[in-house]
Amino acid sequence: MASLDEIVAFMDGELQIRKVPDYPGALNGLQMQGSQEVRRVAAAVDASLPVVREAVDAGVDLLVVHHGMFWSGARRVTGAIYEKFKTAMDAGMAIYSSHIPLDVHPVLGNNACLASALELQDPQPFFEWKGILLGMRGEFPGSFDDLTERVAGVLGSPPHVCCAGSQQAGMVGVITGGSGAEVGAVREAGIDSFLTGEGPHWSYTEAEELGLNVLYGGHYLTETHGVRALVDLLVEKYGLEGQFIDHPTGM
Repeated sequence: MASLDEIVAFMDGELQIRKVPDYPGALNGLQMQGSQEVRRVAAAVDASLPVVREAVDAGVDLLVVHHGMFWSGARRVTGAIYEKFKTAMDAGMAIYSSHIPLDVHPVLGNNACLASALELQDPQPFFEWKGILLGMRGEFPGSFDDLTERVAGVLGSPPHVCCAGSQQAGMVGVITGGSGAEVGAVREAGIDSFLTGEGPHWSYTEAEELGLNVLYGGHYLTETHGVRALVDLLVEKYGLEGQFIDHPTGM
């Protein structure tokens, strides 16, 4: 068992949530107070009502998510929003969220975890955004088909593929989530093959014109690794029970 305050202070510092920029609705850090006694912690991608219900049913004391509860800004606490808040509060379950700080963490981050799982050579941060480097890039010593197969194995599902570049995977860029709209800037950064979660329709045709290979792995599937790595660390550091709540969106 560990105290909620101790765990939150550790995550705040490790993820540098006060230094890393993000969208206004991210509200990184502790989003809902809960019991100070934490024995069981769970990871999930989204703080949705079904996830909150499953976490409460599993006896989770602290839910750690990538996408928090306030993406749409101020909302009336009625209907499903009220039910989500009430379910967590009645159970004394705390909710902690980390978005961009978890994406960019050099070890626990979504991009770093994927770069490691894909065995990219000499992975380095790249792609400037609001004064930070958002993604990871590294060489993949194989064909683009080999890379596609590796991505499918790592994510557990075949990606949607735009095969518009070289047959060799070359320099691979990884920016998880919804970064498909950045295909132009990614190509300018010297990337030959780009792995992201999703993108707008026009990103495919632009990638074709730019000669850029793109793997759309799914927003959800590319962002499960960070929260899992973070919770695994908490389990090891504090001797907690832990689990991953898998609630895929198909997006």
